[in-house]
Amino acid sequence: MPLFFAKLEDTNLLDNETSQLKTNYSQFAMCHDQWLIKENISQLRQLMSDQNLQLLPDYEQRLQVLKDLDFIDDSSRVQLKGKVACEIHSADELVLTELILDNVLAAYEPAEIVALLSAFVFQEKTDMVPNLTGNLEKGMKTIIEISEKVNERQTYHQVILSSDDSNDFVSRPRFGLMEVVYEWARGMSFKNITDLTDVLEGTIVRVITRLDETCREVKNAARIIGDPELFTKMQTCQEMIKRDITAVASLYM
Repeated sequence: MPLFFAKLEDTNLLDNETSQLKTNYSQFAMCHDQWLIKENISQLRQLMSDQNLQLLPDYEQRLQVLKDLDFIDDSSRVQLKGKVACEIHSADELVLTELILDNVLAAYEPAEIVALLSAFVFQEKTDMVPNLTGNLEKGMKTIIEISEKVNERQTYHQVILSSDDSNDFVSRPRFGLMEVVYEWARGMSFKNITDLTDVLEGTIVRVITRLDETCREVKNAARIIGDPELFTKMQTCQEMIKRDITAVASLYM
């Protein structure tokens, strides 16, 4: 009998401990839920803070620019232009997308296309005026017209407040390496193209390297819009400029 009562006592003690554990678990779960609610409240307060709300007008203004240029529709759904712009990371996505979808590049040969695209990656000072062909002069004017159209919408909606903020292709030295890139794509040696400009050799190599990335992005854009001719041209562009010193991997590019 003593053994029976001892076992019964042990069973009662185990039941009490189990009951206590269940109570502790319930209290822990309740505390955890309270902590989650407090965290959510804290995050919502942060989202509603003055710091975040200050960015809202700028966000709305940028949305309106995209709507005016048909990158998104009135319900903010992404249109074809918007999908193309998402492929562009190495250059001004708004101006370059307009250039692609206006079918501007169709009128130019691959060497001329890379020369025009150099305006999107070169922004350094040069005192030399490039000697351009009539076709390149025409393309340069088209790029300026498109950039001015985009700037007009951004200025109207106060996304940009001064020329320093704009993607200005007029006052900045955007077209300074057009002749260099054009001749390089046509097969001129690196030694000879350096005689066409006062821009440092390292800068020329960096521009051509970045230009290869821009060509790849335009090629991807051509795939999205279903333009096999432009796709093929951009492949050719990459092959024409990625040679000799610009094809050598470097830690300093």
